[in-house]
Amino acid sequence: MRQLEAAGFECIHDARLDEAPAAVVNTCGFIHDARQESVDMILQCAEAKKKGIIGQLFVMGCLPELYKEELEREIPEVDRYFGARNMEEIIRTLAGNYRCDLRSERVITTPAHYAYLKIAEGCSRACAFCSIPHIRGAHVSTPMEDVVAEASFLAGKGVRELLVISQDVSYYGLDLYRKPMLPELLNRICNIKGIDWVRLHYAYPARFPMEIVEMMLRERKICRYMDIPVQHISDKVLKKMRRNITGSETVALIEKIRDKVPDIALRTTLIVGHPGETEKDFTQLADFVEQTRFDRLGVFTYSHEENTFAAQHYRDSIPQKVKQQRAGHIMEIQRRISEGLNRQKTGKTFTTIIDRAESDYYVGRTEYDSPEVDTEVLIPRGSAVLKTGNFYPVEIYDATEFDLYGKVCNNEPS
Repeated sequence: MRQLEAAGFECIHDARLDEAPAAVVNTCGFIHDARQESVDMILQCAEAKKKGIIGQLFVMGCLPELYKEELEREIPEVDRYFGARNMEEIIRTLAGNYRCDLRSERVITTPAHYAYLKIAEGCSRACAFCSIPHIRGAHVSTPMEDVVAEASFLAGKGVRELLVISQDVSYYGLDLYRKPMLPELLNRICNIKGIDWVRLHYAYPARFPMEIVEMMLRERKICRYMDIPVQHISDKVLKKMRRNITGSETVALIEKIRDKVPDIALRTTLIVGHPGETEKDFTQLADFVEQTRFDRLGVFTYSHEENTFAAQHYRDSIPQKVKQQRAGHIMEIQRRISEGLNRQKTGKTFTTIIDRAESDYYVGRTEYDSPEVDTEVLIPRGSAVLKTGNFYPVEIYDATEFDLYGKVCNNEPS
């Protein structure tokens, strides 16, 4: 979008199909639901093109990386398909010139006060269920100077919270510098004026770099929040998943992290219904969730994804109904845990960033919550006048399983 703007285009990031000379659909190919959503949007745009609402239609991202020939055959209304690693090519097709000097500049499509900062592309792990290495290739770290330049650019635009993200942040630097460089990168980012919070997504549990946790203790800009997708706890299932970690090692890692940073919020994701998962394995997983009490948790039901090790070597033998029941059971456990943990926050005061005003509330987050996926803090609009993107001390007076209700202690923002 920044490249196109520099070439004279007005770029609108919106799913609504307003009149435009060109539309670009960026797609996901990770799981079935995401693929279906992508296809539905392409078809909507193709229909809009037939009606003359839009001119040219381009499709990019993971879906063409996987199914370009099929898409060209089934949806010929698209002028051209581009893969997940063809940004320069699509810029040249639309604008005629790709400018290297704009490489670290961005158009911010999130609320202006936070932004995702991608530090690597692809993944070099070999998890049986995952198609990302096939779609995106091996892990390629973005050079540190480029990441810092982009972070500085975002800070200059008013971004106060950076969500550092890649398929595996803990792998950062191993390919470029032959050693883990995430701690050094975080140190440089934290030195950027204007950045107040730095949040980490997603860290692979095997050979987890504890230096990151040590940094949380030294540097208060790093949110005491960690997203570690553990996927399962049964040794048998973890081995079939090719996760390179055992259940006991997973438990030990979580205990070690919490021992170092007792107030850390841990988020994880799990997969139920993976080939080979028995009722005993699932019961072990449910018990693990009950005992571990993750602050945040999401569940996927397993699905065969093309070109994965699991699809090539395992039979998807567990009925979808059973998978859904298992996922529902886990989420019911987590609902109770979330409600209990949230209620423990009542009477306490937390620094809260305001994301938006909505209906009768200002909606914010503490450092223990990531945008869009985690708990939000709801502050009655009549109680104070707050500004989006600012930080306020908020006392929690009520809680549900997924929301906190608070009142501002001091109207002066930080």
